Amino acid sequence: MSGKKAWLAHYPESIETNVTIPNKPLGQILQETTEKYPDNNALSFYGRKFSYQQLNSLVHNFTSALQQNQVQKGDRVAIMLPNCPQYVISYYGILTAGAIVTQVNPMSVERELEYILKDSGAETIVVLDAFYPRLKSVQELTNLKNIIVVSIQPSGHEFAPDLSFESFLSESNGSVLPIEMDPLHDVAVLQYTGGTTGRSKGAMLTHRNVLANVIQCYEFFKEEMEIGNERFLTVIPLFHVFGMSSCMNFSIFTASESIMLPRFELEEVLNTIKNEQPTVFPGVPTMYVAITSHPRAEEYGINSIKTCNSGSAPMPLELLRSFEMKTSSKILEGYGLSEASPTTHCNPPFSVRKPGSVGIGVPSTEYKIVDLATGTEEVPVGELGEVIIKGPQIMKGYWNMPEETANTLRDGWLYTGDIAKVDEDGYLYIVDRKKDLIIASGFNVYPRDIEEVLYEHPAVQEAVCIGVLDPYRGEDVKAVIVQKAGKTVTEEEIIQYCKQNLAAYKVPHNVEFRDQLPKTNVGKILRRALRDEVKNKEKLIDS
Repeated sequence: MSGKKAWLAHYPESIETNVTIPNKPLGQILQETTEKYPDNNALSFYGRKFSYQQLNSLVHNFTSALQQNQVQKGDRVAIMLPNCPQYVISYYGILTAGAIVTQVNPMSVERELEYILKDSGAETIVVLDAFYPRLKSVQELTNLKNIIVVSIQPSGHEFAPDLSFESFLSESNGSVLPIEMDPLHDVAVLQYTGGTTGRSKGAMLTHRNVLANVIQCYEFFKEEMEIGNERFLTVIPLFHVFGMSSCMNFSIFTASESIMLPRFELEEVLNTIKNEQPTVFPGVPTMYVAITSHPRAEEYGINSIKTCNSGSAPMPLELLRSFEMKTSSKILEGYGLSEASPTTHCNPPFSVRKPGSVGIGVPSTEYKIVDLATGTEEVPVGELGEVIIKGPQIMKGYWNMPEETANTLRDGWLYTGDIAKVDEDGYLYIVDRKKDLIIASGFNVYPRDIEEVLYEHPAVQEAVCIGVLDPYRGEDVKAVIVQKAGKTVTEEEIIQYCKQNLAAYKVPHNVEFRDQLPKTNVGKILRRALRDEVKNKEKLIDS
């Protein structure tokens, strides 16, 4: 039975199950909200407020400056920033200029940064001053010509001959050339996601893909939302597709205020909640764990929060209950992926929530579970298989990767690589990750990325990485290593080596040395066997 047929019964008549997606560029939502709510607060950043009129004016100037610097339709413009107003200004300015936003994780180290910039062909980047030296070290290896430097606070650094963000805005001549857009086919965002081959893949999200997902989510949550009166706590990173869609784009679409923080620091978050009283808090389980565990969390007015949509990692039942008890809010656990802009499923605010499930499909989304062997036969209710998805939010394909695209998009369906099942009500349960993905603190970690680095260490003969349960991060990275004959290396040395060559969230916190790794008879390392060993140990500890 198709999941779609089962979940339709859960929708009330007031919510459309098949939404209409207007044929317009994504950036137009800011202009339309500005026309209706010019004086509403759009952004709040450490007490500084930006109205929609002010934000739209800054976006207009940024667009004009891009065009003055010969940025053309289809050019890739990278953003390497934490959450800050300049992120939103850059993002919507790039879209309005007809260029393609290229998302760069600010925690990327030189080798990762070089790959994304070379693969995308970006010639312009907006970067935080703290990351500037890292960027300059790889500039000559890329196509970068224009570097726009953002300073959130005075740093005393000089960036000549590169431009400060303020200087770049001053290059606007006040006019913006209209760009003819094809929302159905024109790419709005290159969202890089890790690959099991070790190469990151740029998911091409069109204007219609991203706009569709915003509209789908609004229709799903509209009975919980009051247009023009919500305040989003935006602490999940905007470079992540979840933050981009569920915080930035969704808040602008609903004329809400986005209360921005550049990172999750518990005391700062709690004080921000106390002072700003957010009503919507998209997050990941580690954030809710931290707040729930604080002994005086209730003293910070956390009961202002009405709705939390949780993604990126499974939500423990005990955490859900505890957080909801302290805040009187609803945590609605969902599911998505970069290739789907990202949201495809969520526990409904208007019907039964099933802990352990990621809920039902958002409007205009079809899904089913197919056999793992061929991917063509739909399996019965309750049986495991690969979840495949169809809808207007599904990506156009991978940037410059036709083979990967053909493997992932088949006959209109997105093959997620996730092993799942549906129950008789159409609720989806993610059981395992076919791609060996590890999710640590809401970040996607691909074992092959770490293994590639480990294999470059002179003392490492073989290496494999797996995810192990962690009460705070959800999962942590464990590396299992066989050393070369006559070579020795310590756990601490391996961890330090990884810190030098990988983004912090990818670094293993646990290293085990073995004489050999489990393998098939043709020599392939059995990663699953190692995971099963760990799970069995965890069961013994729990019992």
